Amino acid sequence: MNHLTESYVDSLAQNSAAIKNGKDLVKKNSFPLLCQSEDGTIIFGECKGSGKDPYRCSVDLAKEGNPVFRCSCPSRQFPCKHNLGLMYAFTSGKPFTTAPVPQDIVDKREKAEKREEKKKEPVDPDAPVAKRKTNKSALIKKIASQLEGVSIAEKLILQLTQSGLGSLDKKTLQTAEDQAKQLGNYYIPGIQTALRELTLQLRADENRENVYTNAIEQLTSLHALIKKSGVYLTSRLDNPDLPLDTESTLEEWIGHAWQIAELREYGRVRSESSALMQLAFRSYTDQARGEFIDEGYWSDLTNGGLHFTKTYRPFRAAKYIREEDSVFGVVEAKELAQYPGDGELNKRVRWEEATFREADSQDYQTIRSAAHQSFPEIIKQVKNQIKNPLSDKRPVALLQFAEVKKTESAYVLIDEQGKQLPLADIPYLNEPTTQLLPMLNLTYLQNQAILVMFEHNWQQNRLEAQPLSIVTTNEIVRLLY
Repeated sequence: MNHLTESYVDSLAQNSAAIKNGKDLVKKNSFPLLCQSEDGTIIFGECKGSGKDPYRCSVDLAKEGNPVFRCSCPSRQFPCKHNLGLMYAFTSGKPFTTAPVPQDIVDKREKAEKREEKKKEPVDPDAPVAKRKTNKSALIKKIASQLEGVSIAEKLILQLTQSGLGSLDKKTLQTAEDQAKQLGNYYIPGIQTALRELTLQLRADENRENVYTNAIEQLTSLHALIKKSGVYLTSRLDNPDLPLDTESTLEEWIGHAWQIAELREYGRVRSESSALMQLAFRSYTDQARGEFIDEGYWSDLTNGGLHFTKTYRPFRAAKYIREEDSVFGVVEAKELAQYPGDGELNKRVRWEEATFREADSQDYQTIRSAAHQSFPEIIKQVKNQIKNPLSDKRPVALLQFAEVKKTESAYVLIDEQGKQLPLADIPYLNEPTTQLLPMLNLTYLQNQAILVMFEHNWQQNRLEAQPLSIVTTNEIVRLLY
């Protein structure tokens, strides 16, 4: 069980509170019984609870990267704090007695093994590939409802623009918000969220010029989304047998939540193992969606790509969904699923099973070798991307730089050809990092690779980049965790 480390257990926990609760159980010596199987693949024990009988908990680690948790407690969290405490007891060096595995665990394990064996049974190569059956009448009804919702959203946008952004009062905005809520009945949650983002922006008490600038950008994207959605959904209504759009982000913009089974069906899953290393991480609150969002930026050690992950945790169900966190080792995903996208610099990815290992010098070198060396080239790519109304307006890139230089008013990044890129804290992140640069040792500011997020500054009409992390030959210095 060499892969069972404290950092790995941290990554399995639902949230920071679960980590604390699990570790507290170990500190309080709440485990009167700690055992492991003879082959070392299962740890099990008993943990004191609020009742007279202790909770029986176990962690089956036979399948690396996909542990199985069992506990007699009523918690709806997986792993529960008792499972976490059991693992933390193991990683902290608490003595575990070698003992026979309880029969109930043996029985459950055998059933699971039989299910796995059944999945591995040979498939007739001449047999047709089974696809999920679609209820065509229900699909037609859903698409018709979506088109009705798109029409309502289009009228709402027309009303707002005809009234003039500068003349919108609280009553008008409240009416717009109420109408946006009604779109929840039309299966277009993405469009509904975009409308809520617009109304929240217009309600902001900050500098009005900035508010109107951002609102115009949102209106442009929303108008394009509504138009493209209408055309796309109409074509699907005319021909319900058409497959989902897997070449762009339109389905996700409308509000479709891609399942990994769908991505696998559409050939968007890399079946061979993929190694990834996280370069930056952040968690933030999205009021328009009513969700917490955990976002990570990853270097693909397999092909040099730069990906991102997003985990959505609705406010009402946040405590039941695992809260993501910074990952400092190398993740080796059994299979990597890639969400649809149209040639963007960063692809959204996800995985279900993975193992972890410590990073070595070769990993850092692999990351650095994938960094862009020419600023004009990457700037051109970024500008071409943000011209698309539905593309990510704040892409992330890894750049090779010769020097970070302080000018009279700001910092600039300089490449080997002497080309400059202005560094600044972009409003979107709402987390300043540029001010941390002078605190770094000079060696980190010369001839390194840097991860930046781009954003177009409309006031100064220029492209700016905010530093997120610096990659050296033996470490990643994170400015954004």
